[in-house]
Amino acid sequence: MAANRKYYQDYEELCELLNKSPADYDLEKIERAYRLAEKMHGDQRRISGVPYILHPTSVACIVVDLGMDTDSVVAALLHDVVEDTPVTIEEVTAQFGADVAHLVNGVTKISKIAYTSREERQAENVRKMLIAMADDIRVIIIKLADRLHNMRTIDCMKEQKRRDIALETMEVFAPIAHRLGIKAIKDEMEDLSLQYLDPVGYKEIETHLQNIMSDGQGFINKIMEQISARVSEYIKDAKVSGRVKSIHGIYKKLIIQGKSLEEIYDIYAVRVIVDTVVDCYNVLGIIHDMFQPLPNRFKDYISTPKPNLYRSLHTTVIGSDGVPFEVQIRTQEMHQTAEYGIAAHWKYKLGMSNKSSMDEQLAWIRQMLENQADNHDPTRLIKDIKTDLSSDEVFVYTPKGELINLPMGSTVIDVAYAIHSAVGNRMLGAKANYRIVPIDYVVKTGDIIEIITGKEGSVGPSRDWLKIVKTSDARNKIRQWFKREKREENIVLGKAEFEKECKKNGFELNEKELEIMMEPILRKKNIPSMEHFYASISYGGTVLWKLMPRMKEEYTKILEERKKAEGIEEEYVVPIVEDKPKTKISKSGVIIDGMDDVDIKLSKCCTPLPGDDIIAFITKGHGISVHKRTCLNVPKNIEDAEDPTRWISARWSDSISNSFRTVVEIQAYDRTGLVADLAGQLGNMHINIHNMSSKNIGNGLAMVTFDITVKNKSHLRDIISRLSSVRGVISVERTNR
Repeated sequence: MAANRKYYQDYEELCELLNKSPADYDLEKIERAYRLAEKMHGDQRRISGVPYILHPTSVACIVVDLGMDTDSVVAALLHDVVEDTPVTIEEVTAQFGADVAHLVNGVTKISKIAYTSREERQAENVRKMLIAMADDIRVIIIKLADRLHNMRTIDCMKEQKRRDIALETMEVFAPIAHRLGIKAIKDEMEDLSLQYLDPVGYKEIETHLQNIMSDGQGFINKIMEQISARVSEYIKDAKVSGRVKSIHGIYKKLIIQGKSLEEIYDIYAVRVIVDTVVDCYNVLGIIHDMFQPLPNRFKDYISTPKPNLYRSLHTTVIGSDGVPFEVQIRTQEMHQTAEYGIAAHWKYKLGMSNKSSMDEQLAWIRQMLENQADNHDPTRLIKDIKTDLSSDEVFVYTPKGELINLPMGSTVIDVAYAIHSAVGNRMLGAKANYRIVPIDYVVKTGDIIEIITGKEGSVGPSRDWLKIVKTSDARNKIRQWFKREKREENIVLGKAEFEKECKKNGFELNEKELEIMMEPILRKKNIPSMEHFYASISYGGTVLWKLMPRMKEEYTKILEERKKAEGIEEEYVVPIVEDKPKTKISKSGVIIDGMDDVDIKLSKCCTPLPGDDIIAFITKGHGISVHKRTCLNVPKNIEDAEDPTRWISARWSDSISNSFRTVVEIQAYDRTGLVADLAGQLGNMHINIHNMSSKNIGNGLAMVTFDITVKNKSHLRDIISRLSSVRGVISVERTNR
């Protein structure tokens, strides 16, 4: 508890913040909320051992720091009572009103529905959160405060759990904080996440910053004094401050962009805050008169604001001692928006009253949800957040001077669809800076992009474009076109792809059996018919390989029903067990008491390893298959299985000399030499590599897969630990083949 004490704030500290705040809070309502949370959480404790009630009070303190209103503070105090205590959302409504109940419900995770994977559950929780956000932005501000406090106090969790939470924070919550313009939360989330995702890289940069800070702080102070003295001659009340770039900001440039520390020109930055926009440009002139500006390092975000409403002038200059530094110039109002983003609405007491302006700012949420409407793969939402809300952006212009903002890596096709869906659908080609460029040309900031179009109805997008575009908006509009214009073709192509996949997996079914197999799957995915299913495969709304485990499960049920109907169900006679049951160690190293001369195989759906908790299943005509207890094909309650007698106990032999194949997936920041470094670590451990593949998964990330031989689960843990130490690695996970 002592290590995290600075991150836990109690009710007295919350009251102190409330009393110091210029906002008008309903203190009686807030106290009632605290008393209810304190009573219901009772003796509950966090994993670290601290009383649970300190978490909601700490979250409420962050919410107050952001300047949010009374209902937001109340919801922050109650955000876990519905999820973790007997209190219902109806009781919250009765005691605190519909607004508070709506906020609490929006923050509460989905917990009562069974999902097939952790990724699917994560996606549905994020979707629920976005829906609530679209109606009331305070939901996500409370959720960001909740996640920030969790990240601050994550040390007590197991290593893999920390990495999982850190990865989700980096991929989902930090991009949302960026898109909402809440820089303080975004920067801290990224730094905390990096600390667990790449501790080696984090420590290297942290050590470097510590080494330069003594000189660096002196340098910043000297520059601040020079600028303050010069600016005050012309502009009254200008405020000058300094900062050192965040660790994650430096890490991105070092690892992802491959730069050296000498090439990072904004490690040091000075900020000048003035009263008016005119003063901003006057200060810019003064700065350029005092110091030598670096070419192509000036950015005017005042005339061209970022999508998250960020406005400021940025210029990079060289000091008298040859050290480059960045100068940011903005008004006080711009500064509030830069630090607090959309939360500044409450800082300025605009709140939900300025709803038309806020609706315009939050249009991206509704667009993102609309883009998911015809997508039957819930995990696509997480990928879209990672790309569409990336902090790395490009700004391009149309020939008419209209500005278009897109994620880094976007192509001219993305530009076309950003202009209008009709422009994208009629696109024949494009020009960048008045020269013809390929259809997959990646746009750069400052490009003037002209889209060449054909007559309406004469052309249409290509299916190959789905592999080229970067943004979910462009991808969705292409899918919509194929869904609308090529329905019959989609059905034919989708059916052919489906039949090919069924044949590949050995499915032999008549038309009626096929419908029976797919019925529960279509129902869960909200797909009305097989024709709609075939069409969605073709236009990209359904990803077949992700459905295959469930399809195999349903196929097995149909085979059993077929055998019953034909009257040829096999009888299974359990061998007579002697006083001392015979024990046979199979080639797989698995022992099943009381069974001899039985073919025992390790199931490919979960590839169990020595050390995994296992269970065996008597198949029909194929011996015994061994599964991990956590395998999706193993019922949670064996008693509820269709034939529980076919599930039997199994264990590993104490002396196993066999080796086992398994697959590990490594997600890492893409860089030159990544695969070589990973393979080198495996070589140093004398690990046999059967197969290896790597691919770019966007947003500066790569996925590397190794099919390797291991001795047991403990051996695999050692391998994962060694791979995790490679520079730039975010996560290492064992997966199925």
